[in-house]
Amino acid sequence: MAKVLLIDDDAELVELLKEYLEQDGFEVAAAHDGETGLAHALTGAFEIAVMDVMMPRMNGVETLRQLRAKSPLPVLMLTARGDDTDRILGLELGADDYVPKPCTPRELSARIRAILRRTQAAAGQVAPQHLAVGALQMWPQQRRAQWEGAPLELTSTEFNLLEVLARNAGRPVSKNELSEKGLGRPLARFDRNIDVHLSSLRHKLGTLEDGRSCIQTVHRQGYQFIRE
Repeated sequence: MAKVLLIDDDAELVELLKEYLEQDGFEVAAAHDGETGLAHALTGAFEIAVMDVMMPRMNGVETLRQLRAKSPLPVLMLTARGDDTDRILGLELGADDYVPKPCTPRELSARIRAILRRTQAAAGQVAPQHLAVGALQMWPQQRRAQWEGAPLELTSTEFNLLEVLARNAGRPVSKNELSEKGLGRPLARFDRNIDVHLSSLRHKLGTLEDGRSCIQTVHRQGYQFIRE
């Protein structure tokens, strides 16, 4: 039973979501402000946090910023519908995905499951599979990656997307395929999640000796990881 942390000051909404998620098989705890939510999130007792942007004491963006400095816990952000600024900022700070409010409990549950499917290692696998492409090394079952021998600090979604690109190194991967395999859901119209996550990945990986990024945009085809 996956443990979910809801961080939102709307007590009525939290109770509604909590009741639905518990009926859907999750174990749920709640916090109603950013400071309390951050303290709970850092205990290591949860598999995922669902966090509102607008909260008292400390807003969701600052809560996420402080959480990411200490923990890779998957985070699903709740954002006001149409508020692209908070949405993009949350993704840049390391949120795994977002759901615009108002959302249905069913949609929220589906998004949570999609993230957890991609972040939890499959049970019963003994030997970790090693993936190496140029300066990149990945151990998917351990959720661990290195670039030029140095550890990469990646969010769960960044790890998923990088793994998809690395497994398809040398050929373009469409944004729809990246969304399906990396986020666990179809690409929505006008969805910029993939672009923001890959921008963060490019920054973390740096450039090759010739100054290029190892992740290249291929016009009308998607993104491609370059084989050195």
